[in-house]
Amino acid sequence: MQRCYIPSGYKNPLSVYETQCAIEYIKHNFQKNLCRALNLLRVSAPLFVEEASGLNDNLNGYERPVSFDIPDVGAEAQVVHSLAKWKRYALGRYEIRPGKGLVTDMNAIRRDEVVDNLHSVYVDQWDWEKVITRETRNVGTLCQTVQRIVNAIYVTGETLKIEFPQISTHVPREVVFVTTQELEDMFPDLHTAQEKETAFHRQHKDKAVFLMQIGKKLRSGKPHDGRAPDYDDWELNGDILFWNEVLDRSFEVSSMGIRVDAESLDRQLTEAGCDDRRRLPFHRALLAGELPLTIGGGIGQSRLCMLLLGCCHIGEVQSSLWDQETVAACRNAGVMLL
Repeated sequence: MQRCYIPSGYKNPLSVYETQCAIEYIKHNFQKNLCRALNLLRVSAPLFVEEASGLNDNLNGYERPVSFDIPDVGAEAQVVHSLAKWKRYALGRYEIRPGKGLVTDMNAIRRDEVVDNLHSVYVDQWDWEKVITRETRNVGTLCQTVQRIVNAIYVTGETLKIEFPQISTHVPREVVFVTTQELEDMFPDLHTAQEKETAFHRQHKDKAVFLMQIGKKLRSGKPHDGRAPDYDDWELNGDILFWNEVLDRSFEVSSMGIRVDAESLDRQLTEAGCDDRRRLPFHRALLAGELPLTIGGGIGQSRLCMLLLGCCHIGEVQSSLWDQETVAACRNAGVMLL
């Protein structure tokens, strides 16, 4: 996709004021639906963490966190990339029992993001995490959880259209499951992750797709996409994708998975060449078996709003900074950036 793509004839069916009302409706109602579906409690969470804690998400390993010193505290802080590790630590501190979990608003700055229709340096997610048992730490639990999240999205979309009848976006309820290795085998001549995902999803436009096992090396010797080695188990994770009718492509709404236990963390740190992280407090606790077994993920708030409202650019549903080329292209096409 080019840096900024406005489909021919595109027009947001809602006014700017109506769009803001619809965003509020989605964020309020989806969180309620998600909490009901997964038995979650909303909690407060940090905007930044201490650099030395190891709690910040390393993402793909090359993104630079926004850092600053706090003289009065005597610490170096980092704006969170996500709360993947903090949530698990919090579940242990709050003594939340198996079958229950937490959800929070996560706001982040990803300064190295390449901005386009779907990506912004400002990231807003529902970050959720839930305690599971050793017996339920399996692919069945993963797939059942995915279906419940997709159901929550479907219900939110259907009620949204009652409140805003101008919206005609179709959101499916059915999910098709596929692994990254199966995707590589199906499309050996396609090179990028996005090309493979879109080619497969084009065959299943009427369904959501859960793409499984992201991060591990495939038979080609390369992973489908990068995934940090210290939060998801690469055998038990994935992305929830929807078909974006406006942009005519597959569209990620959520990254999630069953989290690493001591065994999978040990293996993945070595495979990723990240053994230096073993000395960090979070990793020491996990390797010692001191943290609960969990499943969790992030669900993009702006991404979900884009999907349900049928918007073509993420700047229509969130306020951020854009390059002049994007600003000019949207202005010329009559697309309002917030």
